Amino acid sequence: MQQFTALYMAIDATTKTNGKIAAMRNYFVQAASGDAAWAIFFLSGRRPKRLLSSALLRHWAGELAGISEWLLVEAYSAVGDSAETVTLLLPPSTTATDLPLQEWVENRVLPLYNLDEAAQRAAVVSYWQELDEQSRFVFNKLLTGSLRVGVSQRLLVRALAEATALTNPVPDEVIAHRLMGSWEPTAGFYQQLLDPQVEDADVSRPYPFFLAYPLEDEPSALGDVAEWQAEWKWDGIRAQLIRRQGQTFLWSRGEELVTDRYPEVVAAAGQLPDGTVLDGELLPWSADGVLPFGQLQRRIGRKTLSRKMLQEVPVVLLTYDLLEWQGEDWRGRALKERRRQLELLLLPLAAPQLPVSAIISTANWDDLTAARAGSRDRNVEGLMLKRRTSPYQVGRKRGDWWKWKIEPHTIDAVMIYAQRGSGRRASLYSDYTFALWDEGELVPFAKAYSGLTDAEMRQVDAFVRRNTRERFGPVRSVTPQLVFELGFEAIQRSSRHKSGVAVRFPRILRWRHDKRIEDADTLATLKAMLPAE
Repeated sequence: MQQFTALYMAIDATTKTNGKIAAMRNYFVQAASGDAAWAIFFLSGRRPKRLLSSALLRHWAGELAGISEWLLVEAYSAVGDSAETVTLLLPPSTTATDLPLQEWVENRVLPLYNLDEAAQRAAVVSYWQELDEQSRFVFNKLLTGSLRVGVSQRLLVRALAEATALTNPVPDEVIAHRLMGSWEPTAGFYQQLLDPQVEDADVSRPYPFFLAYPLEDEPSALGDVAEWQAEWKWDGIRAQLIRRQGQTFLWSRGEELVTDRYPEVVAAAGQLPDGTVLDGELLPWSADGVLPFGQLQRRIGRKTLSRKMLQEVPVVLLTYDLLEWQGEDWRGRALKERRRQLELLLLPLAAPQLPVSAIISTANWDDLTAARAGSRDRNVEGLMLKRRTSPYQVGRKRGDWWKWKIEPHTIDAVMIYAQRGSGRRASLYSDYTFALWDEGELVPFAKAYSGLTDAEMRQVDAFVRRNTRERFGPVRSVTPQLVFELGFEAIQRSSRHKSGVAVRFPRILRWRHDKRIEDADTLATLKAMLPAE
């Protein structure tokens, strides 16, 4: 536990990529296999279900510290993070132990789930007494399921590959593939992960996704347009469809197995030969074409799907790429070859749930620019540009795949509510609710928390503290005075929102110091952006 705590603190103490990789590499070189497996589990963003509520931990810590409830509330309000608040409140520990991380997680943390509250309190208090301050902080994060580490999957993979470099090197892409899908954090898993001789026999395992970079320059800077494959950029859920050994698996980009949620796609996959893996986008699709993403949200997270829901929101997997064919990994082949085989495979099937993404034919960049301008009429976000000779790589790599999105919708809105953020923004009011005018009243329509600089965020925080009108738990209503330009990708009608609309991916584009609240836009202006029905 102390070793993992030191790793956590080392990662948290630096913003340097090489520093984070070095800390992880050194940990994996020394750690026992069982500890290393759990470390990978947490570093990759996975976590067990929340075992205890943050409020309960704060209450127990307040009792041990002998402080009243109001002071406990004020302490949490000042700190903004439950794990840190509890750590600061607890009396110094009287003993110390260095049990392995695996022992702490499997024999102490996870068993708490099956205990009643009194037994949970007794166990947690005794564990607190065995840990120093930093280890307590990490332990509290584990208890509440809020342990988040500032490393990407790509950095974790690089660190693991470097840890094998001096003995039996394992390539980055192999490790990335083995970390995909479902796995248990055991010593055996860790040993297989870093074993160059292990045959990857997991029939359900997907491949790491290849992600595109936003296009920053003019497309003409990419060279000859004939070297590029252009497709529409759809707004759906990126997914891989796997057909192996007579079984079908559907994985989202978030490494969630969603096979049961899209039975129409899985049924169509029964026509695919074994040893086939397709990359594509799950989209709500009717006879008239693609439906708004909000329709797909009606199916996301549902445990059971009624016949009515399947009829109202049919889903397809719009296929982009062929990653595996006849059991062979095709990712190293050129895109044009993968695409040709994808068409030879799917077009004769005539499976409506597995359409092939259309390639946009164009003679020059000007024609492609004109096509992109009509993206909203097609309910797409812009264009994808893929080099025809490119392999299918791992993660986000520059040079071969670009997303050329259209400019977002914009609207000028008034901030009316504010709430504290999380993580490094826990002490700042950084999450805001925005409103538009409607018949002389400000009607809330969106929340946003990204887009301001650190300096601007501190200025808004000071404004919120000086201009609070009412408090509703963690939320403060503020004097309407600040105007911001918001951007968002799409808009649709919504009966769940007071404004009657819902916007997708709202974020702050700029603080409009030049505008008064009377100059903010109206709800009618926003509704005029709704797509024609």
